[in-house]
Parts: sequence; structure tokens; C-alpha cells
Amino acid sequence: MKNKVLFVITIVVVFLLGLLASSIVNRKSEAKYKYVPQVNISENEPRNEVWGQNFPLEYQSSLQTLDTTFSSFQGGSEMRDVLEEDPNLVILFAGYGFSKDYNQGRGHAYAIEDIQNTLRTGGPKGKGDGPMPATCWTCKSPDVPRLMNEIGVAEFYKGKWADKGSEVVNNIGCADCHNPKTMKLTITRPALVEAFDAMGKDINKATHNEMRSLVCAQCHVEYYFDKNKPGKEGIAYLTFPWKDGMSVEAMENYYDNLKFKDWTHKISRAPMLKAQHPGYETFVTGVHADRGVSCADCHMPYKSEGGQKFTDHHIQSPLNNTSNACQVCHREDSKKLIANVYERQSKAKENRLKLEDLLVRAHLEAKKCWDLGATETQMKDILTDIRHAQWRWDYAAASHGASFHSPVETARVIGSGLVKAQEARVKLARLLATLGFNKPIDMPDISTKELAQKYIGLDIEKLKAEKETFKKNLLPKWLEEAKKREDKMDIKTTASLEK
Repeated sequence: MKNKVLFVITIVVVFLLGLLASSIVNRKSEAKYKYVPQVNISENEPRNEVWGQNFPLEYQSSLQTLDTTFSSFQGGSEMRDVLEEDPNLVILFAGYGFSKDYNQGRGHAYAIEDIQNTLRTGGPKGKGDGPMPATCWTCKSPDVPRLMNEIGVAEFYKGKWADKGSEVVNNIGCADCHNPKTMKLTITRPALVEAFDAMGKDINKATHNEMRSLVCAQCHVEYYFDKNKPGKEGIAYLTFPWKDGMSVEAMENYYDNLKFKDWTHKISRAPMLKAQHPGYETFVTGVHADRGVSCADCHMPYKSEGGQKFTDHHIQSPLNNTSNACQVCHREDSKKLIANVYERQSKAKENRLKLEDLLVRAHLEAKKCWDLGATETQMKDILTDIRHAQWRWDYAAASHGASFHSPVETARVIGSGLVKAQEARVKLARLLATLGFNKPIDMPDISTKELAQKYIGLDIEKLKAEKETFKKNLLPKWLEEAKKREDKMDIKTTASLEK
């Protein structure tokens, strides 16, 4: 009897092992033939759907960036009107494009649509030829490295934003980060290479793991337009201010030495700096970066589908994918992990809003000083304090994930901003007293976006009308020109080559 039982067990085990072996063989076979090229990807191919024929899993996952349903405490993919949520920003950005329109960026799939729709790219009579240079397209499309290769980097930066509208039509994707022949991660934006050179570093020596963050650092960084670059004067040449380092103080010192300003504040007349989105600079000061974790580990974690392991190109908040993005390392419950993140973000936001309130008051108090006849000499140090305090506020706010990526550094930056804003207000109070004004200023009603924009003199309805005229007149023309160009592009498939 025992022999019969043993025989049956042996049969079952052998059968199961056979199934396992068959599965392994099938998976290996599947992996072997999965990436047989279906198309020959040309050097400057910008279309993601063409790359997707060779890499269907990555391409299909990238299409999920079209989903705009996820919203977190301070991020996600949902469209959010930042000015409506926080009208104080209208005052902080008075005289600058962000006081007109400031929507949270959606997924990569909307990069072109969002920049076309924003009021910041409007212009006289809806021509789209406002103050924004062509450089503003740089991080929006794989058509950018194509154009840079075809016409040159400086020529790409040259001119107005509207000049390249018919050329930049493919949303962020494959060619932004990958070499078309080897598929290795590659840097396609020269500004990052030039920034490493300025720091005395060779980006070509970066490891593969470092590249999994550096391809993101091509765009998720602080930058400015250098219009005085030797040999390229007058061109809005994209530059990262990293020569002296990537800390908030190092970049501030860099800008101060250049006497650079993004704009003059409409209310206080302070020479202002606008932090763009220094995500990489803050990330590298955090514990995850210190432990060797890359951007892709959390925002593009590995995924298995049909026996295939691949990098998930649904680039999104890790909070919408904690099982793959977080729990590979952290064993806590998903709700606990999210609660930890929100706790850090809410604490950082609490102090950031305090700094924000001080800055609004400082701008308005500075205006009162000017109205009472203050001189430029009297105002110089005050305006510098306002500039430096708001730079710190914006550095912490515009880097989006900083309060999670690097909560300690973010707290330090906001803390130093609070000190500088208070110093500015103390000096303002003394100057106001000298000018014969010894009471708090009257605060305007800026409780809504509309009221704040009206206070700083923005005619939003006019701007919206110009934008609609632009979309009506220019967008169809751009699309027609883009279609003609695409029809001429040679898409060589293996089948056509064989034929």
C-alpha cells in the first residue's frame, strides 16, 4: 500500500515538475522572441507609436499617463488650478506670467496640449508671439532633440515660442531618454551636459543607476535663459545655474553675481527669481538618493506582465502604485505609507504658507514705501531680502515632491526664508516710520484668484480672448504643416526592407 502511495506521489511530483519546466521553457522562449524588432527606428524618430512596435509593453504602459483621475495631497495627474487654490500666488508672481495662469502639470501625454492652452503662451491679438521664447518647448517633446540635431541647438532656442509650434507635435516619450540603436539611456538635452561640464564633471562617466535619474534631471530642474552667452548673445539659451553647486544658496549666489532677474515685481519692484521646478536638486539631498534609489525606481518601477519583466512607463506618483513603488523596500501597509508622506508634506506646507503670508505683506509694504517717496538707496537691501526670501519659498514650493524627497533640507530652506522675510519686514517697518507712516497698511481683498488678479491689473477676459484667437488661427495651421512633414517621413519596417 505504501509503495502505491509513494508511486502516486512520485507521478504527481514528476508531473508538476514537468509543468514547471514547460512554463520556464515557454517563458524563456517568450522572452527570447519578445523584442525581435518590427521596425527600424531612425536616428531622429520622434513618434512614440513607432518605437512602440518594438517595445509594446513599455509603450502601452506609457499611454496610461493619459489618465488624469489620481489626485494626492499636493500632486497627482488631475488638473488643478493652483491660483484658485491659493490666490496669494497671484500677488507673489505679480508682473510675471504665473500670475495669469498656473495649473498643475498633468501627465507627460499632455505636455504639448497644456503649454498650448496656458495663458502664459498668449500674445498680442492671439498670435502666440508673447514674451515666451522657443526655448520653452525644450522639455515638451522628442521633436526637440530631432530639431536640435537638424538645425542646431542655438538655432532651436532662437526666436519666439510660436515659431516652432508646427514642429513640436509629439508628446514626451521614447526618444527623449533612449538611444534608438542601443536603447540605452541617453542625455538628449545639452543643458544638462553643459551643467556637468560647468561643475567639472563628466556626465559620460555616470553609472546606469545614475542615468535612471539623470534622464529625469534633463527637465525636472531649476534653469534660466542666458541671453548673454558668448557667441550666442540675444538667444534665450537654456542654462542650469549649477556652476557653484545645486543648493539653494549656491544657485542664489550664482544669480546674484550675474545680477540676473527673471522679472521685476509689479508691486514691490523687487528684482525677482522664479524657481522653475528644482526636483532633482532637492532629490539628491534626501535619504533615498543617499541610499542609491533612482527616480525610476519609484516613478517607473519594474512590472511583470505575461511573464515579461519591464520598466513601467506609466510615469506617475508612487502613491498611486505603492505595491510596486514603495512596498518592494518598505513592508508597512499602503495606507500607513501614504499617511507618512502626507504628514511630512502637510508639515512642510504649514511653514511654507507662513512664509508665503510674510512675503505677500512685504510686497505690499514695499509698495507703500514707494508711494510715500522712498528712494532706491533706501529700498535696495529690503528688495534683496524679499528676493532671497521668495526664492527660498519658491524653491521649496516649485520642486513639488521636495517635502517628501528631502524633508530635512526643505525645512531648512523654508526656515531660512522665514528669517529673511522677517528681516525684510522689520526694515520695512523702520522705513515706513521714517516716512511718517506708523500703522499697519490696509490689506486689499485678495481672497480669490479673480480679486487678486484684478488688484494687480490683469485683464483676464482679454487674455482668454487672445488665447482663443490663437487656438482658432494658429493650431489648425500648425497641425496641417505637421501632417505634411509626417507624410514625408520614411518609416522603414523589416517587412518593407525584405520586400
